Amino acid sequence: MKCRVAIWASVGFLIAGCWVVYTFVTPPESLGLNLRQPVVQAALNLTCPISYFMLHYPISWRMFLLINAATYAVLGLIFEVFRLKSKPSLAA
Repeated sequence: MKCRVAIWASVGFLIAGCWVVYTFVTPPESLGLNLRQPVVQAALNLTCPISYFMLHYPISWRMFLLINAATYAVLGLIFEVFRLKSKPSLAA
């Protein structure tokens, strides 16, 4: 189960990393317009729950990566616990 939770955290880190690369590659004058488009905003909010707090609190990109990885790790832990509970037990 530890390995699965680590995979969840890695996925969260990679997704946030893709968003960080997107913001670094996009020119600053069009970045604000791109991030305010409904489709981009919905994708950002679904894949990076920490982005809700970025509107009110400034977060560095390093903390953005770590917090998103931690969020995915917690979600993965919850998912894995429910997955294990739903399996039928083999003990007779």
